[in-house]
Formats: sequence, structure tokens, C-alpha cells
Amino acid sequence: MFNKPNLFHGAGEASAPRTVQRTAGTNVAAASPAQPAEAGTSAAGREAPAVERGDAPAAAGVAGESRLIVGPEVKLKGAEILDCDTLVVEGRVEATMDSRVLRIAEKGAFKGTVGIDIAEIHGHFEGELTARKQLLIHAGGRVSGKIRYGKILIEEGGELSGDVQSLSTAGKELRAVDDKPRALAAVAG
Repeated sequence: MFNKPNLFHGAGEASAPRTVQRTAGTNVAAASPAQPAEAGTSAAGREAPAVERGDAPAAAGVAGESRLIVGPEVKLKGAEILDCDTLVVEGRVEATMDSRVLRIAEKGAFKGTVGIDIAEIHGHFEGELTARKQLLIHAGGRVSGKIRYGKILIEEGGELSGDVQSLSTAGKELRAVDDKPRALAAVAG
């Protein structure tokens, strides 16, 4: 299989994806179990680049984090994504998922149903989105459908449309609907 140079390996180098974090002035590389690496070097013996913390909620380097990246030109359709801490969408995804972090890149698109803690949208989302903690829509981001959120931040140029409510407002409406039959039963009884 042809390995194109990308974020995880250089030209002609077939290595497993790795996360790197800077710790007290040294580089610590975490390789896949099948390919252990020495601290501070990549499989080819070169100095490993450091990943800056705080770049995004989906920053690499968190111990035990399960992460799925759907790369550009990749289409994932009809999937149920489970046990994934972070999903990064650079291509197109049609799926359902319940996770911690969803990050849609500028050219990425997600269509489906999502329950998530933090959603960061640079590209397009269509469907049902519940961002339990925070929904971030960047300048080029477009979000449409049934949207529920804990907190929301929309940069100038970002778009949001559809049935949109904060989780606190949606919760009050649900309680009011639940209380209505009880109130009617009390009046009728």
C-alpha cells in the first residue's frame, strides 16, 4: 500500500501514528504498542516535534485518549462511532456518535446525530447535535438542524440555523410538558 507523506510519517517512512508532548524541556514520544520509540526521537531517529497544548480541545498528547481522524478525501457513511474520545473530521462523515470532543475541519462535513461534550465546527454540520458543555462555531462554520447546547460561541461569519435551544431552556420545556398531563389528571380527578 502506498504511504503518502502526512502528519504522521514522512516520505517513504511507514510508521504508526504517534502523539508527542513537551514535558519539562524534553520531548516524549508515545508510539503504538507495536512500535516502541525512545523518548525524544521518532522511529527514524530524528528529533520528534512537540505538540503545543491548548491548540484545540482535541489537542494530542492526553494519556489514554482514543482518537479517530477521518482524513481529507475520506468518506465514512452509515457508521455508529463508539468509545472515541475525539473525532476529527477532515473529510465527510454520515454517522451517529456519543463522545467527548468533535472537531470538524474547514473542509470537513458531518451529517447525523451527535451527543458530545465539546463541538468545534470549522466546516459543516447537519443533523441533530447536542453539545452538553460547549458549541464553538468558527468563522467558516455552518451548523443546521436540531441543535442543543450548554454554552455557545459563534465567531463572526459562522452560521447557525434550525431548531436551536440551550440545554437549560430545552430542559424547562420538557419538564413543563411532563407536568401538563399530571395537572390535567388532577383537574379531571
